[in-house]
Amino acid sequence: MRAAEVRRAVAAARSTASALDLAVDDAVVLNDSNRLVVRLTPCDIVARVAPVTHHAGSAELEVELVKRLVQTDSPVAALDARVEPRVFVRDGFAIAMWTYFEPVRRVLPPAEYAHALGRLHAGLRQIDVTMPHFMDRVAETQQDVANRDVTPDLTDTDRALLANMLRDLRGSIVDRGAPEQLLHGEPHPGNVLDTNNGPLFIDFENTAHGPVEYDLAWVPKAVSDRYPKADQDLVDECRGLVLAIVAMHRWRLGDQHPSGRRSGVAFLDVLRAGPPWPALDSVHW
Repeated sequence: MRAAEVRRAVAAARSTASALDLAVDDAVVLNDSNRLVVRLTPCDIVARVAPVTHHAGSAELEVELVKRLVQTDSPVAALDARVEPRVFVRDGFAIAMWTYFEPVRRVLPPAEYAHALGRLHAGLRQIDVTMPHFMDRVAETQQDVANRDVTPDLTDTDRALLANMLRDLRGSIVDRGAPEQLLHGEPHPGNVLDTNNGPLFIDFENTAHGPVEYDLAWVPKAVSDRYPKADQDLVDECRGLVLAIVAMHRWRLGDQHPSGRRSGVAFLDVLRAGPPWPALDSVHW
């Protein structure tokens, strides 16, 4: 979000919490991407805030999904129990109130990460909800790559690289006909909280149906290698797909990721080098 919008979003989160009789003396921005994540103190709530015009629907789906996952004892960060579990709308923003968990300052062991992801997948298999297919996101990425208004700074060579990569990997993955289920959609390390309650997954905005190998393509290789019965060849192909999706976002007009175009260049370099594809966290910029 732009600075003025951040100020408005923080103010909306604070006023919403105050209206719910929660004590708010301070607000600390934990993350600023497509949604703003704000820790409110001393009530210790994490407010996730997004413009109603873009993210209200996905916020409501996320809240409903996590409510159901909590009932399956899945490793997820739940909504705050002091607040009605729903999306609040204030001053043009959709706001959900989540439990704050103090992070444990250590590296999450790969085996523990893989076990938690397996538990999450087991919980997701118990839930019957209508969500997009992961290939819908691939199709959207293909459209953005082809649209020079969306990715104006891509050279013709790099645009062709991404377009061909997405087309070829999409076809190869579909041809495998792997079993599919409901997925997290982006269970990378940034979406896992290492807490005293164990690892907990957050941010289900990109939940989709697909093979578990697509989720595994977002995690470190040491984690995916420990996931039981995964098709590692399919994981590798899905990694190529994930790298192409992330590369497009780094070249998207208005992208505000802190790494900027530096990481965009790095991801294109990795794609040019070809398979076997590295895990997302091992791409350096």
